[in-house]
Formats: sequence, C-alpha cells, structure tokens
Amino acid sequence: MSHLSNEIHEQPEVLTRLLDRQAETAARIAAAIRARDVRYAVIAARGTSDNAARYAQYLFGALNRLPVALATPSLFSIYRTPPQLRNALVLGISQSGQSPDIVAVIEEGKRQESLTVAVTNAPDSPLAQAADHVLPLDAGEERAIAATKTYTAQLAALALLAVQLAGDGERLASLRSMPEAVKKTMALEETISTAAQRYAYATECIVLGRGYNYATAFEIALKLKELSYIAVEPYSSADFRHGPVAIVERGFPVIVVAPQGAVYPDTLALAHELAAREAELIVISEQDEPLKLARTPLRLPIALPEWLSPFTSVLPGQLLALHVTLAKGYDPDHPRGLKKITETQ
Repeated sequence: MSHLSNEIHEQPEVLTRLLDRQAETAARIAAAIRARDVRYAVIAARGTSDNAARYAQYLFGALNRLPVALATPSLFSIYRTPPQLRNALVLGISQSGQSPDIVAVIEEGKRQESLTVAVTNAPDSPLAQAADHVLPLDAGEERAIAATKTYTAQLAALALLAVQLAGDGERLASLRSMPEAVKKTMALEETISTAAQRYAYATECIVLGRGYNYATAFEIALKLKELSYIAVEPYSSADFRHGPVAIVERGFPVIVVAPQGAVYPDTLALAHELAAREAELIVISEQDEPLKLARTPLRLPIALPEWLSPFTSVLPGQLLALHVTLAKGYDPDHPRGLKKITETQ
C-alpha cells in the first residue's frame, strides 16, 4: 500500500488527536486575539495550505465576522513593499514551515507589531520560530508528496481557532464529532476505485464548489493535477457561469461538490444546466437530486453542517485522485517533478 493511501486513511485519527491536544492552545490564541484590536486577518500560504486559507476566508468571516485577505508573499519577499498590517491578525499556514516567502510575511507582521500565528506540522520550523503563537497540526510525519492528512488537519486547526474565538460550545461539540463522519466516508473507496477506471484516459476536468467548499474545489483540483497529471480547473458555481461554462460539451467531465447548505440551491441549479449540456457529472453530495444527475454519484454517508462539510467533501476527491493515478499506472508517492518541501522566495 502506498504512503498516500495510508495517510488518507489516517485522517480520522489525526483529526481526533488534533482536536483533543490543541483545544487549549487554540483557546489561548483566541484570548490573545481578543486582547488586541484585531480588525481583519491576513493569511500567507502556498499550495494545499493556500486552499485551507480559502476555507478560513468563509470560516472567520461567518463565525467571527473577520474580513480575511490572502497575502501576496512576493510583496514581502521580492518587491520588499509590504502592505500596512496595523490591527491585523497575520497567519502563516505551512505544513513544513520552511518556505522563506511565508516566513517573510510573519516576520513583517511581527515587525509592524501585529499579532502573528503559525499553523504548521513543524513546531520547530522557521515559521513557528518567527510567530508569536504556534498552533501545531500534530499530524505526524507525512511521507507522501501530495498532502492529504495535513490539509484536513489545517482545516481542523482553523476551525478550532474560529470556534474558540467565537466562544461557541455547540459548534465545538459538532467539530469534535466530525472525525467520525470522516471515518464513515472512507466507505466510498471501493466505489471510487471502480469508477476511477473510467477516467484513466481523462485529460481535462472542471471542479465546482462554492462557499465553504470553494476551498474543496481547489484542493481536489490540485490533487488530480499533481498526482494524475489531468488539466483540472476549479471554480465557484457563480464564477463558472461568467464565461468558462462555454467549454462544457457532451462528455466533458465535471466534478460537482454539492453538500447541503446555503449555496446548495445554486450548485444544484448549475448541475441541472450541465446535465442538460450532457456533461459527464461526478457528484459529491448527500442529497438525492444532484446524485441522480451524475454518471458517477459519490454519496456522502453523513450530512454535516455546511461549515464542516469540507472535511468529508474533500475525501472522495483525494480517493479519486489516488485511484485515477493508479489506473493510469503512475506512482502516487512520487509525482513527477515534485518534492515534499517546496521553498519559494
């Protein structure tokens, strides 16, 4: 069995451990945020971690009413013209904590006397050392190049921080029950393994998600690109209507992430439009109507609250990327041209 497969299956355990061990850490960081005049958050990240930051945009906005900006690290590390960060919460998200451009954002935040936080799987890394506070992922060593367990651990760390900042005991209880839903979603693997044979010769694809699952669309697209070398583009269901929908024709593969929630009606309406165009729909949902439109329906076994749905919605995408890669005859642990730690300036 590959490292990637093992790490996908470790996720329920990793999530449970993080929520158990880091609840107090998140509470302390939340107290530090309350003690400062924080008006907004700026998040620096790359790759998979940047997709976790997209989740945080919706999470902190909805739960904490904090505007969230994704940093432009090149302004800090190359152009050396960092923006004003007064009254900002500056977060760096990085599995390894090694990338100099992400570290540069945290260092500048600290120089400007903003509150800085590192979310990382490496609590002794340069990123962690630069920050005022560290929220460790506790995911253990990740040996596969494609990040899976560290992605969902990042989501969990961010969710834990947002819930502690909101002081919401009910949401905290829901968050603690989430790993069991992730575990039950693993039951989709056999279905996905069979379906992957159909997509072994796919060369292009679209992934659609909106709201909290905008991040999910980006993360599934990234996993398919880096593992199976399919040209995959992620969109929100809203943005996709503004031009890109024109590329869809009969047989064009589209992955639709459509769990219940506020954006579900819009996503469902687009799924109907795509079905009318005879697109090849792969639908991730617990809802009957969109699943009936799909050539490949992937039914989520548990209906989570929308803010938690990215934890289960991303899992079928991770498994699909793994099994399409295997169907193509590629090594899921060694995607071409990639290495585990990527350092960008």
